[in-house]
Amino acid sequence: MSNVVTDEKIPNNVNLSSDRRLQRALEDWQPNFINWWMEMGPEGFQQDDVYLRTAISVDHEGWANFGYVKMPDYRWGIFLADPVADRTIGFGDEFGKPAWQQVPGEHRNTLRRLIVTQGDTEPASVEQQRLLGLTCPSLYDLRNLFQVNVEEGRHLWAMVYLLHSYFGRDGREEADAMLERRSGDPDKPRILGTFNEPCQDWLSFFMFTFFTDRDGKYQLLALSQSAFDPLSRTTRFMLTEEAHHMFVGETGVLRVVQRSCELARLDPNGDVRAQGGVDLDTVQKYLNFWFSSSLDLFGGEISSNAASYFASGLKGRAKEEKQEDHVALTGTYRVPVMKDGRLVDEDVPLRAAMNEILRDEYVYDCQRGVDKWNRTIKEAGVDFELKLPSKRFNRAGGIYAGMRFDLDGALISEEAWSAQRDRWLPTDADRAYVKSLMTRPVYEPGKMAQWIAAPKQGIKGTPLDFEYVRH
Repeated sequence: MSNVVTDEKIPNNVNLSSDRRLQRALEDWQPNFINWWMEMGPEGFQQDDVYLRTAISVDHEGWANFGYVKMPDYRWGIFLADPVADRTIGFGDEFGKPAWQQVPGEHRNTLRRLIVTQGDTEPASVEQQRLLGLTCPSLYDLRNLFQVNVEEGRHLWAMVYLLHSYFGRDGREEADAMLERRSGDPDKPRILGTFNEPCQDWLSFFMFTFFTDRDGKYQLLALSQSAFDPLSRTTRFMLTEEAHHMFVGETGVLRVVQRSCELARLDPNGDVRAQGGVDLDTVQKYLNFWFSSSLDLFGGEISSNAASYFASGLKGRAKEEKQEDHVALTGTYRVPVMKDGRLVDEDVPLRAAMNEILRDEYVYDCQRGVDKWNRTIKEAGVDFELKLPSKRFNRAGGIYAGMRFDLDGALISEEAWSAQRDRWLPTDADRAYVKSLMTRPVYEPGKMAQWIAAPKQGIKGTPLDFEYVRH
């Protein structure tokens, strides 16, 4: 097991002190990161003690320490999963050959682009969520928000380490640029569209951490198969931290749904809004928006880039080791495509369909969470079912971009879309209503806002009335 050094300026398990030039470069980048964090990180809470977990190891057992820390003092570090002895490339044209410890020259630009695109999402989500603490429904939720935020910051460090270590001046410039772009900025936006969307209320935050962070899970799973071993090891450890982000989203939405059902029973007309809650119709609209936006993050359904990544060994499938054919030269994958104004199933060469294969696994995983929410609704005796819309609904990227489909994936006219849009997606009035529920934060330990149910248990064995944030 690799040795984790925690008493250096940058905690790490990559023997950073053995490369003084790299260490100095990263220590020079560190103040810029802190400046970015102070400017764009959680507003109003930088001097508060927060009960956070901090990575201290890459072992599956006891890898994190829990305790109070001020966020600017958080020990962001560089942690790679332990190397696999004699690891070989698990897919593509180089299948079975030794994994790369350095970047092959012919793949330098492509690998850098993959790392930068992944890295850019990490600070983007912090920027999207920076004001949410001012409207938190409980200290439990406030702490979870900050845990997600500091770990997204650490994931940025993970990608910056790779850029500094393996890409020279180009990598250093890319690392600097990730602190210069801003989510939603018209002049310097984040690279991917979903990470420029406003996330200004807690229902959006829970949907984001369920759907968008789940996309992150699948991108990391694919990159963890990479022939470039440092990238594989980096993303394998990132997945350990990412699991909590999706837990926050899944249980957060569940608690909103649970409370909605409770409030419906309290009202003589079943009017959840009259009782100060989020009605299930609005939950469905938010689900439709964040799910469809997150689907775009996988890229085109038929993609020559995806085929090239797979062939070169840069990016595989999630859990590639469970596949039977690791070369994928002969198989096909069925994808509905538009031809002559109608949808036709087309058998696409397997390599060109790698984005769609990953997207389908993601959809299956999302459905598992939606099923949990629906069980809660059913147990409450409420006649409502949340549903994932079609993968073609409300897409801004891929082969369905620029076309209109209903929730079931049927092609419709622009006029039909305009007539139904406000029934399917959040309106300005919906967003204003949801935000209106969250104008008063709840900072008293153990208390919950009116619109959300309490969680089943506290964090790491603590009681729910624990003072997770000393604000």
